[in-house]
Amino acid sequence: MNLDFTPEEEAFRERARTWLAENLPSEDRPAMGQPMREFDLAWQRTLFEGGWAGINWPVEFGGQGLSDIQQMIWYEEFAKADPPFSLNNSCTFVGNNHGGPTLIACGSDDQKATHLPRILRGEAVWCQGFSEPGAGSDLASLSCRAEIDGDELIVTGQKIWTSYADVADYQELLVRTDPQAPKHKGISWVICDMRTPGIDIRPIETMAHTTDFAEVFYDEVRIPLSNVVGQLNDGWRVAMSTLSFERGTAFMADQVELAKVVENLIHEARTRTGADGKRPVIADDELARRLANCRAEVAALRAMTIAGISRTRRSGIPGPEASMIRLFHGELHQRVYRLALDVIGADAFRLTGVDGDGVWTGPYLQSFAYTIGGGTTDIQRNIVAERVLGLPRVK
Repeated sequence: MNLDFTPEEEAFRERARTWLAENLPSEDRPAMGQPMREFDLAWQRTLFEGGWAGINWPVEFGGQGLSDIQQMIWYEEFAKADPPFSLNNSCTFVGNNHGGPTLIACGSDDQKATHLPRILRGEAVWCQGFSEPGAGSDLASLSCRAEIDGDELIVTGQKIWTSYADVADYQELLVRTDPQAPKHKGISWVICDMRTPGIDIRPIETMAHTTDFAEVFYDEVRIPLSNVVGQLNDGWRVAMSTLSFERGTAFMADQVELAKVVENLIHEARTRTGADGKRPVIADDELARRLANCRAEVAALRAMTIAGISRTRRSGIPGPEASMIRLFHGELHQRVYRLALDVIGADAFRLTGVDGDGVWTGPYLQSFAYTIGGGTTDIQRNIVAERVLGLPRVK
């Protein structure tokens, strides 16, 4: 196995580093609402105009046609450039990493032609309508229904934990189109225009004081049948494609940023005075051990991701092994930010950013979402056990 980057990849890294130094925004990203949307779309347009949008999307769909390794290099250089915002907190995340790749894999020619250019050019925001109050980890038990009426679907029901629903143009929506079929068989994946009459969006404030989430209600919302992606009642297969992208390469940016956080914590531990007021924090053997362990785990996560990219390159789509990356990443994210509070101490509750949120406490509170969103840790363990290790399903 050769883990060295090729000369072509190193040249790509240098180009990315140079471009980011010249084009990265210096202003802070607005926290919510339309100002946030405009900031994120403006950055996406800058990427598109600079030739950096859709790095690993196929050329025929407007992307750069480059490898996932080059996509990872881009994320690494982005994190090193000390950006004032996180890529995975952008409201363009779902379009670039869920909706777009799913349409490339499963969409019709018309769907691709309509939506893929708008995603890449920064002209549309997508959100995800999967989870429901009674169907989160057990996604196949969803009850939001869609009845066929001529050439339309009439959707009635509710979704929850829908990120950026209040600023989204489109939604990747899972609905039950055949209530008589087994629960995995009667689901359809649908493109929903969020401006359609009958949609009611209610933002949810999190304990981190953000309103990224919302609950969405559908009251006889009419969606053209032509908006079904794949085949009617084949939505579970399409949804698994969506989630495999999310659990595979979609969180590479987060992994790179997490590695940077660990290095920042090590610097803090070396320069910050401990409880005795004399020795640096890192003189505490237990804290030093935890810091070293987190650094090693971040390196292991990167190795797992590179291995996953290699498998995807051979198969063409992320497999169930992606759940191992998602599981390890989510739990590691929590460990790192819990360790941050121990390293920073009481100052963690006094340090605030420009929007008033805690520099360390805000990300710590947000870290709990990493073992819930996209499938809880229990769900990820089941996938790894059954589909990777071949263990029998628990009855």
